[in-house]
Amino acid sequence: MAEDIPFDRRFDAVAGVVDTVAPSVRRVLAPNPGPFTFTGTCSYIVGRGDVAIVDPGPEDASHLAALLDAVRGERVTHIFLTHTHRDHSGGLAALKAATGAPTYAEGPHRAARPLHAREAATLDSAGDGSFLPDVALADGARVEGAGWTLAALATPGHTANHMAFVLEQDGAILVGDHVMGWSTTVVAPPDGSMNDYMESLRRLGERPETLYLPGHGGTITQGSAFVERFLRHRQARETAILRALERGPRSIPDIVRAIYFGLDPRLAGAAGLSTLAHLEDLVDRGDVLTDGPALRDGIFRLP
Repeated sequence: MAEDIPFDRRFDAVAGVVDTVAPSVRRVLAPNPGPFTFTGTCSYIVGRGDVAIVDPGPEDASHLAALLDAVRGERVTHIFLTHTHRDHSGGLAALKAATGAPTYAEGPHRAARPLHAREAATLDSAGDGSFLPDVALADGARVEGAGWTLAALATPGHTANHMAFVLEQDGAILVGDHVMGWSTTVVAPPDGSMNDYMESLRRLGERPETLYLPGHGGTITQGSAFVERFLRHRQARETAILRALERGPRSIPDIVRAIYFGLDPRLAGAAGLSTLAHLEDLVDRGDVLTDGPALRDGIFRLP
């Protein structure tokens, strides 16, 4: 399944070093490598002179210093957020204090659906629940700067407030964590929604831009082809879940053991949450049954 996606893990960017990745875009990698962040979070600088920064990255003094050094002699006029996971938004307050630039994003961090009983305390701790943008962007909104225009493209799924930004001058899309070249995206309820994620993938794949600038890892030059592979991967994962349930009712840990092979133990929790996201969608469609709502500790069966 995931092995059918042509992942490129040969990402040699160095934290704190400025790389030009598109005619109007520079990238600065944050020093926060990990199993979910790959080699670190990518912050992007759009334009020259009067610039925008997309995703300030984690709360890290060295990364803030690298960003400010990269724009020395320039003026930061806008700060955009693709979403409010702290590896993207943690450095926002310090960057805003240093530059005075307003923030632009879809909206606050929130659950993708109403919470079930016992679930209130399980919202993703990586999410910045205190964030409010200075300017809330509707889908399709266009923000113009000095020689650049970013168009808002709502892409919920990884989080409810996930938003990509189309850089019209370069024919590129800053896709955040919605599509990455090194790994599939984690979709973790209740923050994320598999149905929303799949719809956002389809919408992204219908666009003409093929250059994607992701939140982690290197640039993707064949974006629409990648999206098609991701859609097929998720459809195959759904089929694998249904086949696992053909052998009888199962819990999520049982299903994960049946469908994930060679899984990094550090990713077992994420695999379980992605499986839950698929199961939520399958239960909503009536293809899988469970008692009550689809929950992490539920037992799932075929009709």
